[in-house]
Amino acid sequence: MFPKLISIGSFFLPTYGLLVALGFLAGIWLTTRLARRAGIDPEKVNNLAIYCALTGLAGAKLLMFVMDFDYYAKNPGRIFSFDTLLSAGVYYGGFLGAFVFAWAYIKRQKLPWLKTADVFAPGVALGHAIGRLGCFAAGCCWGSLCDRPWAVTFENPAAHDLTGVPLGIPLHPAQLYEAAVVALLAAFLYRQSGKLHRDGQILGLYLLLYAVARVTVEFFRFHEQALPWGGPFTWTQWIALGLGAGGAALLLRPNRSTPVAVPAR
Repeated sequence: MFPKLISIGSFFLPTYGLLVALGFLAGIWLTTRLARRAGIDPEKVNNLAIYCALTGLAGAKLLMFVMDFDYYAKNPGRIFSFDTLLSAGVYYGGFLGAFVFAWAYIKRQKLPWLKTADVFAPGVALGHAIGRLGCFAAGCCWGSLCDRPWAVTFENPAAHDLTGVPLGIPLHPAQLYEAAVVALLAAFLYRQSGKLHRDGQILGLYLLLYAVARVTVEFFRFHEQALPWGGPFTWTQWIALGLGAGGAALLLRPNRSTPVAVPAR
């Protein structure tokens, strides 16, 4: 594909990085819009989004190191390599890192916890969808072997050098599968946020529906990271199942407050 959008000598602008940045900006835009609608201070929301981006990046790389522990234990110098710097890491690691920080920040700023999380959920999904297009452009997070008409074959040596994606082999476009599903999820969550709902329902829907999507997409991805205890599921699928259960719990929790209608604009 096109891992390098612009290349001048040894300098290049990675397509992946640009799309991730665009996804972040799109996510902030949507979140700020929903924050104003919900009566939450947009400045605090913007600050939280920036902090979450930083803690999320750290969490994503930390989980990547855990999942590839054997490799990094044998090659510790790779931890600080340029390739590792360019890598975004594992999405769920970033989500969990940002989630923990967001919980502490929201409590400190005395914001309504579940209501604020509801405001963020559609924007997180939108930014994630755009970021997955960056994955496809770079060649990372590639799919398993595919014999369907829509299989994709990577031919760009730069993509292989940067991400290790195999060249000349038809693969499932797993990145596009996920981008499409998460984009639909973002639209659905945005629509639901304008309807009558209890605090925490939008977050619950995100956790549950994305978990279903991620568990499914993982079956079409190539994986090298084996779980120590084996089994049919990957690291990410187990995390998705856990967070999906948390989302279901939010949706099923007893109603202790009166739902509020949020007018669409």
